[in-house]
Amino acid sequence: MSVDKSDGRIRRMFAEISTRYDFLNHFLSGGTDFYWRWRTVRMNPPSGDAPILDVCTGTGDLAIAYSKRSKGRTAVVGTDFTHEMLQLANRKSAKLWSDDLNCPLSFCEADTQKLPFLDDQFQLVCVAFGLRNVQSTLGGLKEMARVCQTGGKVLVLEFSMPQNRVIRAVYQWYFRNILPRLGQLLARNQQSAYNYLPVSVSEFPQGDELADLMRQCGLEAVTWTPMTFGIATLYCGTKGQQTETD
Repeated sequence: MSVDKSDGRIRRMFAEISTRYDFLNHFLSGGTDFYWRWRTVRMNPPSGDAPILDVCTGTGDLAIAYSKRSKGRTAVVGTDFTHEMLQLANRKSAKLWSDDLNCPLSFCEADTQKLPFLDDQFQLVCVAFGLRNVQSTLGGLKEMARVCQTGGKVLVLEFSMPQNRVIRAVYQWYFRNILPRLGQLLARNQQSAYNYLPVSVSEFPQGDELADLMRQCGLEAVTWTPMTFGIATLYCGTKGQQTETD
């Protein structure tokens, strides 16, 4: 049976776990999520004056990482359709940039499948551990490509399954038996968020399959880089001249 990724269910699930979301991300990954975001920004740093967009931003960690890297010289926008997550993202932003009038980091409520931005607007459009929660992976990628400038990059950082058989077996055991119990215990919720996690990862396209979807959206030179034995993977595609967004 396929995992339920209906908009209402996903929105309720993240609203319920929002107050424990950051703690559990860092705790259950052993802090490795900091490294994954750091490496994403290091491999794809800001360049030029065009803004950066982080979709499915959650509590804003990747958007904040890009804002820190640019030292406030590049405008960064984070979008998410869960209001409770954006409230936390805004609190983090307020601590990072105290001058609200000239804050280079902003957040707005929006569905990744219907982004409220003009075509060809951002130098980088990125997503960290959020695309697998979008009801239509292809629909989300098309919107990300649409708002990206020609020659700009679309980045997808997502959980993946290690290719090494031994590491994969240990990881799957932890992912299916330990992580859901710990997550559900520490962040009690009605939507079984931490049972949803391993199922959503196992169903999400990986490797060539996700790269092919990115190419269907007009992205070129698509590469992917496994991180931490393949537990996470960073996909990168460059927007070509003729991008299909219909």
